[in-house]
Amino acid sequence: MSKSEKLERAYLTIREMGLQDSVNTRIGGWSTRGISGGQKRRVSICIEILTRPPLLFLDEPTSGLDSAASYHVMKRIIKLAQRDARTVIASIHQPSGFFDLNGFPCPSFRNPSDHYLRTINNDFESDIEQAHEGGTSTEQAIEILVKSYKLSEAYQQVQDRVSVICKQQGRVLEEKKRQASWITQCLILTRSFVNMYRDLGYYWLRFAIYIALCLCIGTIFYRIGHSYGSIQARGSMLMFIAAFLTFMAIGGFPSFVEDMKIFQRERLNGHYGVGAYVIGNTLSSIPYLSIISVIHGALAYYLVDLQKGFDHFIYFALLLFVSMTLVESLMMIVASIVPDFLMGIITGAGIQGVMMLNGGFFRLPNDLPKPFWMYYISFQKYAFQGLYKNEYEGLTFPSNQDGGGTITGDEILRSVWQVEMGYSKWLDLAILAGMVVVYRLMFFGIIKAAEKLKPMIGSLRGGSS
Repeated sequence: MSKSEKLERAYLTIREMGLQDSVNTRIGGWSTRGISGGQKRRVSICIEILTRPPLLFLDEPTSGLDSAASYHVMKRIIKLAQRDARTVIASIHQPSGFFDLNGFPCPSFRNPSDHYLRTINNDFESDIEQAHEGGTSTEQAIEILVKSYKLSEAYQQVQDRVSVICKQQGRVLEEKKRQASWITQCLILTRSFVNMYRDLGYYWLRFAIYIALCLCIGTIFYRIGHSYGSIQARGSMLMFIAAFLTFMAIGGFPSFVEDMKIFQRERLNGHYGVGAYVIGNTLSSIPYLSIISVIHGALAYYLVDLQKGFDHFIYFALLLFVSMTLVESLMMIVASIVPDFLMGIITGAGIQGVMMLNGGFFRLPNDLPKPFWMYYISFQKYAFQGLYKNEYEGLTFPSNQDGGGTITGDEILRSVWQVEMGYSKWLDLAILAGMVVVYRLMFFGIIKAAEKLKPMIGSLRGGSS
């Protein structure tokens, strides 16, 4: 379809659901007031009918709508089914007439939904009011309603229609390519960029917190100098940057969980693939993480007066960017396994704590128990060592020995911080970037595995019950 055809279909679908007056209104969320609940219901219907599916399931499409909106929505859905010869299966709760005919009318000034639920609720053995009034018990009411339905003309019509459909030799639906191209899906899914911009909690609140933290870092370690005492101070400052600034990346987890809910619904409807979602989300987050890395990195780097040279700052900002991307990738994995945002934050914080503890700062590498494999898979190890190499290599500090003299940065890396000097700082950065790719692939694999395993688990549960 051409772009004009797509726009025409979108506007037609919006008009069919009576939303033309809300075209430029945001859906809204926890931080922004948007359209009403009934309008959101109609938007969800628009999304489903936009692709003109041959088979459409609608679960209570009129819930939350007033009587007039319900009438027009169902009228347009019926028109769509008749015009395009499509099958529409919908469940609608309209029990008022049926209950009236069987002797259970809704009293005046009583909520109809409460009345119908009260009539058929058998959680209690008897209704106190009905018992005093000598009325019909709940079990008797249910039996009356069931028998009445089975004897009704509507029941017979349904049975006759089902029998006719079962005897028909209908054509087999051909599987057609209904998705856009993979590149188009990725580009469309960069809509996450707009959602991130509108959601204050995704990046903007973190942006403000990062500024406060970096100003604190710059104040506490201001112009740290090159004394012997600055050796430990530099290491502590770089550890805080690599550990706690990246730790703050878990702050966007609640917003990502909400994004995941939309993804899962649209994924089940076949709108796009998992790979396109991963790529789209990655591309959307890059600008924000880049801004945070450069602006906040510059505040901390130049206030502390770390090693001169623009190339050193570029490496500093790159490593900060990759580390935050890696933590966000880790939280994507957590979100795919633990969908509850509170439990997810706790889980992610616990994993982060383990990574920091085994990164080689709180306990130097040579002092860690042997063998200790967590040290080698901890991304904090490579972040610490990359920042240390970037800062200490090429510097000299006064020695604390009685004879005076100086100590080189390489000697500090080997003896004080016990850094592995067999490879350059750029390899540390490359390993972190590789971990980002691995974590995103793990997220992809978990989503795909869940899609395969859920039907199997459901069938096993059904069989056991």
